[in-house]
Amino acid sequence: MTNEKLILTLKICISVGICLIALGIYLHNFNETVEAMGVQGIIISAMCVAFGMVLSLPTKMYLTFLLVKRETEKHP
Repeated sequence: MTNEKLILTLKICISVGICLIALGIYLHNFNETVEAMGVQGIIISAMCVAFGMVLSLPTKMYLTFLLVKRETEKHP
């Protein structure tokens, strides 16, 4: 896999993670159906946020590492 494809894949993972975090916040704060579900609704919204963080945070660190590595290779 080339660096360009890897970076594109990581950016997609970040975007999906941020969308999942936003969905979890929306479900928790503004959706009446999830509120009516009780504990199961809280678990659903918490899982959206958790999976969003799993996708976005480590990916950001790895993408930053790749970009810094590429920058140091350009300017030795």
